[in-house]
Amino acid sequence: MPDEARILLGHGSGGRLYRDLVHDVFLAHFDDPVLARLDDAAALVSPGRIAFTTDAHVVQPLVFPGGDIGRLAVAGTVNDLATAAARPIGLAAAFVIEEGFEIARLQAICESMAATAAEAPVAIVTGDTKVVQRGAADGLFITTTGVGEITVDHEVSAAATAAGDELLLSGSLGDHALAVLAARGDFRFTLDVRSDCAPLWGLVETALAAGGEALHFMRDPTRGGLATVLAELAEEAHLGIEIDEETLPVSAAVRSACDLLGYDPLSLANEGKMVFAVARRRAADVLGALRGRPEGARAARIGTLTTDHPGRVALRTRYGTRRVVDMPVGELLPRIC
Repeated sequence: MPDEARILLGHGSGGRLYRDLVHDVFLAHFDDPVLARLDDAAALVSPGRIAFTTDAHVVQPLVFPGGDIGRLAVAGTVNDLATAAARPIGLAAAFVIEEGFEIARLQAICESMAATAAEAPVAIVTGDTKVVQRGAADGLFITTTGVGEITVDHEVSAAATAAGDELLLSGSLGDHALAVLAARGDFRFTLDVRSDCAPLWGLVETALAAGGEALHFMRDPTRGGLATVLAELAEEAHLGIEIDEETLPVSAAVRSACDLLGYDPLSLANEGKMVFAVARRRAADVLGALRGRPEGARAARIGTLTTDHPGRVALRTRYGTRRVVDMPVGELLPRIC
């Protein structure tokens, strides 16, 4: 990264620019083997029984169909812990509040946070509050930090995957990103889409019970969407990935909006979905278990890991052609989480 380079909105996208920033700046200075794994939640304490994660939330607008910044703050951190097979134990919440923010709005957001924490379930056990001058925080920012207990003895990471593993997705793509986009009113249209924002520990616990040691990998496709998760998995596992466009669950409303605006559902953010890599012998069991829960009713098998084209993701289109899927470069929709 050249000395004169500046931070762009695209550096917050979860795509290629974000990945470069993490490698060239943060990993370059914070040299630690746990951090270098780039997992959503870090396993701490030998032999890795505690998971730890943190996340800042700057979504705009603060309230959108299906959720708000409070629900997002709790669900996002719980879901990052879940990717490490960690049952949430406790959360910390730090609030940066702009002078003049209405206390009634803050009350409503805290009520939403409490309801989401009860749903998870997890307790909010500590926190901090800062108030800044008007214009310095765009209303409200929330940072949540989570601690969880890892509930399995086997490794759950990209390194644990193997050729032949099947990829499962717990539900439809793009709902959160397009719900936030519609709430902003920039395009002056209405869209019958609600954010999928939800805590997923219950869903993950069900998948772990069905898959056992055959469940090798989990990650939630937030910023950068499914495309980024799969590109990172292929790169980290040194394997290729084959996915089929026909099997990808996308709602009719999201597909129509993507056709209109030129977006790719693969690159849109989600806040209530999980990607799983499962050994073939147990994939059907896990898929059935996911579909038995409301948040996994639209779960689908979307592809496989292969020794072909390692480090690359190939998508077979509905027309029978193939294309490479990579991380998005730049920012499609800034401040969606």
